[in-house]
Amino acid sequence: IGNTVLHILVLQPNKTFACHMYSLILAYDRNKEGPGSLELIPNKEGLTPFKLAGVEGNTVMFQYLMQKRKHNLWSFGPLTTVLYDLTEIDSWAEDQSFLELIVSTKKREARQILDLTPVKELVSLKWNMYGRPYFCFLALFYILYMVCFTMCCVYRPLKPRTGNKTSSRDNTIYVQKMLQESYVTYEDELRLVGELITVIGAVVILILEIPDILRVGAAKYFGQTILGGPFHIIVITYACMILVTMVMRLTSTTGEVVPMSFALVLGWCNVMYFARGFQMLGPFTIMIQKMIFGDLMRFCWLMAVVILGFASAFYIIFQTENPENLGQFYNYPMSLFTTFELFLTIIDGPANYDVDLPFMYSVVYFAFAIIATLLMLNLLIAMMGDTHWRVAHERDELWRAQVVATTVMLERKLPRCLWPRSGICGREYGLGDRWYLRVQDRVDPNKHKMMRYTEAFKAQDRDNYEKGLEKLEINSNSLCKKDPSPLSLSRNTSRTSSHRGWEILRRNT
Repeated sequence: IGNTVLHILVLQPNKTFACHMYSLILAYDRNKEGPGSLELIPNKEGLTPFKLAGVEGNTVMFQYLMQKRKHNLWSFGPLTTVLYDLTEIDSWAEDQSFLELIVSTKKREARQILDLTPVKELVSLKWNMYGRPYFCFLALFYILYMVCFTMCCVYRPLKPRTGNKTSSRDNTIYVQKMLQESYVTYEDELRLVGELITVIGAVVILILEIPDILRVGAAKYFGQTILGGPFHIIVITYACMILVTMVMRLTSTTGEVVPMSFALVLGWCNVMYFARGFQMLGPFTIMIQKMIFGDLMRFCWLMAVVILGFASAFYIIFQTENPENLGQFYNYPMSLFTTFELFLTIIDGPANYDVDLPFMYSVVYFAFAIIATLLMLNLLIAMMGDTHWRVAHERDELWRAQVVATTVMLERKLPRCLWPRSGICGREYGLGDRWYLRVQDRVDPNKHKMMRYTEAFKAQDRDNYEKGLEKLEINSNSLCKKDPSPLSLSRNTSRTSSHRGWEILRRNT
């Protein structure tokens, strides 16, 4: 019951009342430091009160709980060294990481905890010491891997075509080799080494990705943009295309160019994932993801309707015409592709002035140009501009969340020997087996004194002003005899408040 009440207090809107009641309940807890402590009992979602405060973005409760966990090591003048307990914060030994919970929640207030002590210092320590070097090395290794795969695709086994053309539009001059003919020369053996590296890399990608999908869940793993959800879909699809290409090569099945071309596009697009390691490029990947899965997905439904309608009309108009004079609409698939190009203004309106074009073509193309080019494209630009403006206000915040997600990902996947635990063991200071982070704080006492003086001046000014207003109301019937103008009132107030302020300064000195 006490643990349930603690979870309810974390969700209370009245933060001050919740903190006082939280302390009151813990005062009656018999197992304050043991494993049976109320603070360490999770709810049905596996969240302790501390983790729940982070997920809900309750910064007041989070700071209150951190103040209870800290230990002042020493203090000398304005310098203070504090040890912060990393229990439930450090993701090194946590199945459900506190940092991962913060960046995966949909509440923006939760990401503000990343700027608070000691989370900010812990993330900075992990990222600068281990995260950034490993991430840069991984980016370089992936680019070299993609270069190897691209060269294998460019020099894939082909041979001249021996059969006759089936139609005048048939333009094929090379065909794919059979498996027995693909690995004969020294160049073929060199390409085989690159293909083996490509296949091994695809298998490693699947081995690394599948456990995380089972642990987190497909909806959460692929749906969070900060966690790199779309890029996880891209890299898994890329690995599957590589395996499909390998099967088609081993079985001598024609048409391997289809999965191979998909794999090339997806593999190189996944390079954008590594832009999150740089503050200048990281926020732009978030913008691209939000535009693609927000604005562009909604726009594509409208675009598909327009293209289907006008492509069908263009095909019907040119169905009776000679395709040699205007071949952009000679069949229905080609009409769809041509209309798509016209929609994005990639090509100009097809026309042949040596022959008479149908009159309806001019009418339909006029309507298409007005609807597609002038209306819908400008609508898409306006939608993307609005998304860019909204994301730009969260640029630094989103980049920090990306850094945290990347740090947690690397920490989970790298061996323990390459990523030691951050912080200091409490046994060195007689604090048990818990791990702590040492943070050095500089407190300027003069700043706090000046804040007190400023508040004193403000309070005195406010009191004098209220007294002046009361005098004005009392003497409102005798304005002819005595006129307390606003100027005289302000001078009197300034003189009194200034005198009061100098008295405070002299007394403190």
